[in-house]
Amino acid sequence: MSQRQPHRQSLNSIERYDQPVKQIAALTRNDDSLSAREATRISLHAQVMRGPRLTGGPAALVHHLRGVQLDTISVLARSHELVAYARLGAVARKKIEAAYWGSTSATFEYWSHAACVLPIELWPAFAAKRRARTERGFRWHQLKDQKKSCAEVVQRLREDGPLTSRELGGAKKGGQWWDWSEIKIAAEWLLDTGTIVCRERRGFERVYDLAERAIPTELLSLDLDDETCANVLVDSGLRAMGVATAVDLAAYHGMHINTVRAALKAQPPREVRVEGWRDVAYLSAQAETGLRPGLHGRTVLLSPFDSLLWDRARLERLFHTTYRLEAYVPAHSRVVGYFAMPVLANDELVGLVDPKRINDTLRARHVVVNAPSNIDQIATALREAASWVGCENVALDRVTPTSSKKALLTSLSSKS
Repeated sequence: MSQRQPHRQSLNSIERYDQPVKQIAALTRNDDSLSAREATRISLHAQVMRGPRLTGGPAALVHHLRGVQLDTISVLARSHELVAYARLGAVARKKIEAAYWGSTSATFEYWSHAACVLPIELWPAFAAKRRARTERGFRWHQLKDQKKSCAEVVQRLREDGPLTSRELGGAKKGGQWWDWSEIKIAAEWLLDTGTIVCRERRGFERVYDLAERAIPTELLSLDLDDETCANVLVDSGLRAMGVATAVDLAAYHGMHINTVRAALKAQPPREVRVEGWRDVAYLSAQAETGLRPGLHGRTVLLSPFDSLLWDRARLERLFHTTYRLEAYVPAHSRVVGYFAMPVLANDELVGLVDPKRINDTLRARHVVVNAPSNIDQIATALREAASWVGCENVALDRVTPTSSKKALLTSLSSKS
């Protein structure tokens, strides 16, 4: 593929944002069909982005979403904080940390869609993944002496209690970012295979502990076979999405599509056809509560690692627009920006914002406006995000289309 191809794809996404969103007329639905907009609203409700705010705070949110992705990139805030903010409003960041990794938290970290903080009740359901990782071997690193290094890590944790890799002896050899030390490789291998677990972070460093000590006995003692693990994770993903295809379900918890199809065949949920979707979809048990009259959605900036956006093909089906995170694209090839955040308004994506926090100013380095009617919504999302991260001002650099910049500045200055 040429170097120019990604650029053209990203440019097309901007061109689509410059056009008004096509209004999708809701179909008169029978028992086995949904309009495209109904599917979107069901999905937003399942993801706690439509309807009343979730009670129980960030702890309840992890349980409801069935996983929150973790990432090292921090622009306005770290991604796991942005996920909570999008759904709960201006929740204190310390409260989020306590819910995910505090002394009373009911979570653990593992590989799901990606590296995620997960509800502790899902620990048994990841047994099949732990067995598969054991059989497959190391991700990319190799240990010089696997038996000796792993035994050292286990002994240290048993004797000294939970420790970070730095406390164990250092995470890196001193070179490149992935130049892990022997101890770090051993600790991550033991985490992959379930001997140790991460249920705490200190300064965003993983704290390792023995699973036999950190996982509740009633969960540790459950030894689920591969089929049961698949059934639990498919049900978990469907609950979190509301309506989903088999491919969607495979992506949500990082499962093989054949495993998902077998689980769906063994325990078939309710099938539906969604307007514009090629594949058959499945409804969760309470999915249609998302269609109740009077429900409203959020107006908010979304993290690129938000579970609503995990699968880009699903995102396009739900919102009829394309999106690409350009953080891993060379700077000269970026079209929107390093960390472009989609703007959700009710049940539509109405633009993109590439933010940067500079002292007490949230600087929008590039704003892409879908349509003039969306300007006030984007301004609202910017003002509220700035307030949450402690910024007193919002500044605009580039706006696409340029004709929208003046109106957006006027809307930002409004206190309404």
